[in-house]
Amino acid sequence: MNTIKRILAVIDPTKDDQHGLSRSIELAKKSGASITAFMTVYDFSYEMTTMLSGEEREAMRSAVIKDRELWLTDLVSVYNDINIETQVVWHNRPYEAIINTVMEHNFDLVIKGTHQHGALKSVIFTPTDWHLVRKCPAPVLFVKEMAWPANGNILAAINAVSENDEHVALNKRIIKDAQFLCELANAKLNLVNAYPATPVNIAIEIPEFNPGVYNESVKKHHIESTTQLANDFNLTTEQCFIEEGLPEDVIPDVAKRLNSELVDWHCWTYWFKRGFSG
Repeated sequence: MNTIKRILAVIDPTKDDQHGLSRSIELAKKSGASITAFMTVYDFSYEMTTMLSGEEREAMRSAVIKDRELWLTDLVSVYNDINIETQVVWHNRPYEAIINTVMEHNFDLVIKGTHQHGALKSVIFTPTDWHLVRKCPAPVLFVKEMAWPANGNILAAINAVSENDEHVALNKRIIKDAQFLCELANAKLNLVNAYPATPVNIAIEIPEFNPGVYNESVKKHHIESTTQLANDFNLTTEQCFIEEGLPEDVIPDVAKRLNSELVDWHCWTYWFKRGFSG
């Protein structure tokens, strides 16, 4: 994703503040991308109208879509300094509608707002969010209302020791995408690579097995591989974090320590932290 040409901004009609749209606009101004404000609509009472004629049911559906289209047009009209297209789709599974639209119109990036639960002090992901993380063919940027600070940190999570061609290509794509976002956000890039701890069952079942030597060997392999990958992209060792543990534990821990504003990782490149900008 060396360039972003088309952004799909997912609109949540239940929220007063559309953080996804705000971040899309700021990113579009920096990258020159076009924006489509996208919203799904579905009235479950529609399923209870089977006694009506086909024409009556279609009239009901069209009326609901038209009402949402007018609402969405009014929403984006305040942003008169940038051209924003709008699209409303009738669908009872928002994530499917988003994915279908991305595939049909070749969007480069999907931006969607999330929210933080005050009591839990953590971000709440909806079922739609999780489906997008798993299935969306384009990168997804989840954003909150917090501002993007000057000279912030972006963290790219990689698997530097993989010899699988797809994983090798993915590592490179993640770093290139992260570098591109760093340029737009004036941020610093860091790499994180997690490596597994010594299997306890092996140490117990094989007396001659030396867990200390094994662990140092694994650590050295990951350090050397990560360093080499970093060198390929002109990154320093100070920008590399190679730590023992599961990725789901190591990545959030490093992100928290660095106060990273964005994490670039996953099977299709998944972005999350505080959002791209304020």
